[in-house]
Amino acid sequence: MKDYREPPLRDGRLISRRRFLEGSAGLLLCGALAPSLLASQEGPPRARYWEPAGGSDVKCLLCPHACRIRDGHRGICRARENRGGVLYTLTYGRPCAIHVDPIEKKPFFHVLPGTTSLSLSTVGCNMRCGFCQNWQISQSAPEDAETSYTDPRWFPGTASDAGAASIAYTYGEPVVFIEYLLDIAAAARSAGLLNVVVTNGYYTESALADLCAAADAIKIDLKAFTEDYYRKICGASLAPVLDSLVRIRAAGVWLEIVYLMVPTLNDGADELRAMARWVAAELGPDVPVHLSRFFPQYRLSDLPPTPLSSLETGRTICMDAGLRYVYIGNVGRHPSESTVCPFCGRTIVSRAGYRVDAIAIDHGRCRYCSSPIPGIWEEGSS
Repeated sequence: MKDYREPPLRDGRLISRRRFLEGSAGLLLCGALAPSLLASQEGPPRARYWEPAGGSDVKCLLCPHACRIRDGHRGICRARENRGGVLYTLTYGRPCAIHVDPIEKKPFFHVLPGTTSLSLSTVGCNMRCGFCQNWQISQSAPEDAETSYTDPRWFPGTASDAGAASIAYTYGEPVVFIEYLLDIAAAARSAGLLNVVVTNGYYTESALADLCAAADAIKIDLKAFTEDYYRKICGASLAPVLDSLVRIRAAGVWLEIVYLMVPTLNDGADELRAMARWVAAELGPDVPVHLSRFFPQYRLSDLPPTPLSSLETGRTICMDAGLRYVYIGNVGRHPSESTVCPFCGRTIVSRAGYRVDAIAIDHGRCRYCSSPIPGIWEEGSS
């Protein structure tokens, strides 16, 4: 059997012709993680999720944009191209970033705390968020990154060698490389690894169903709770994301939510209260919500960082709405990073930044009062 962890044929550095990841060295492939170049792959493979749309046009069925794409053109994500009336994926097998991260960095707080995750991304995204922290990846086209083909079967062995318990599809937007994701996920599951996905949730029903079948945990970036914000700041719409949240929860996939609080744009008390009440009613009180601090960058560089007081007020609002696990993130060390049992009030996962100091959960139950604590707490228990 071929070893998909064989030494690389080159040093594995991913260097853009436009210094694509300049300033993001933490996302670059380092020599220790350089993949094998197992195939040159002559031309991109056919995409899934599309249909003919008359003449040589095609209609993409991957996300709610439903792009009608003319021959020789691409959709909004730039990652799928019509060639002669057939839609092709330009990102398959072309990761631009691979790194081993703490699972808490995703963030997942109820999935194997204290473990690491082999994380990867290709370029591209189906949104245009003005605050994107990884815009060098998400807002680039495939030709902007100098990449080499990496076989999906390379990832599980590399993750295991690195001591990672999961593979994370993150950094950019996994929807644009879903075909690649599904093939990696199948290999990872066969190897006993978890698949965790960090996504904007902007999928069609059929694509999301395939994602749910492959994923053990999904974290949705809920950008705001108004249609206006999604339209103006993200170039998308809110309703499909809410629909995805409901479908993920119904599919039994572990779900967590991140809400980036952007000053003056989506941090109002009424909007936060409406969001929290919707989550409690439609998804249940046990879905963790991470309120994340905004820092000025990309196209929203004129706004100030989110005040800590706003994040703390937002957490109080969410807790008052009935949510049991509400965290504050991107602020450095804060007491709300730790997980507290909602039944006895004891700390059951003690965190300091990305470091986990102690875990008091046994077989999914609080060690102190034996109450159930929802999540994935042990390897092999998804």
